[in-house]
Amino acid sequence: MDIIFIHELRIDTLIGIYEWEQQTPQTIQLDLEVGLPGEHAAHSGKIGDTIDYSKIVGRIEQLFKAQHHSLLEQAGEAIAEVIMGEFKAPWVKVSIAKLGALRNVKRLGVTIERGRRA
Repeated sequence: MDIIFIHELRIDTLIGIYEWEQQTPQTIQLDLEVGLPGEHAAHSGKIGDTIDYSKIVGRIEQLFKAQHHSLLEQAGEAIAEVIMGEFKAPWVKVSIAKLGALRNVKRLGVTIERGRRA
C-alpha cells in the first residue's frame, strides 16, 4: 500500500472539556498517514490517481472551524471519517496533539488508526 503523509499541520481551535478550553483557542498539531487506494499515481504521474494533500489540509481546517470537539479522540475520529469517507482512503493513521497544554509537557495527544492496511 502506498501511503502519503502530512506532518506537523498546526491549527488553532477550540478543543477541550474545561470551560477555559471552550473560550480560548489552543494550537493542535496533526500528523497524518493516508493509505492510497492502489498504486496508480506511481505509474501514471497524474494527480487524479492519488489523493491531493492540499484538499485534505483544507478539509481538516474546515472541520475545525465548523465543529467544537471535546476530546482529542473525538477530533481524531472525525478526521479519520472525513479522510476515509470523502477521499476514499482505505486506511488512515491520525496523531493529534495539544501543544503546551500542561506545564512541563511539550505535546500530549492520541493516535488512532482506522481501516485495513493491505
